[in-house]
Amino acid sequence: MTISKKMTILEVLQIHPRAREVLVKHGMGCIACMGATMETIESGARMHGVDPETVVKEINALLASSK
Repeated sequence: MTISKKMTILEVLQIHPRAREVLVKHGMGCIACMGATMETIESGARMHGVDPETVVKEINALLASSK
C-alpha cells in the first residue's frame, strides 16, 4: 500500500504506526488530537508549514524499508 497526502493522519497511523516518527520529526504533533481522525496529511502538513509531498515521501520510504 502507498500512502497519499489525501489520507487522514489516523489512516496512515493504522497502516504503519511508525509513521508517527516522520510526523513528529516535521512538528506534526497532532497525532493524538481529535483532528487526526479527519485531518489529511496534506492539511496537517500545510498547517504546520511543511511540504506534504516531503512527509508522504518519507512515510512511503519507511513503509518500503520495513517490508
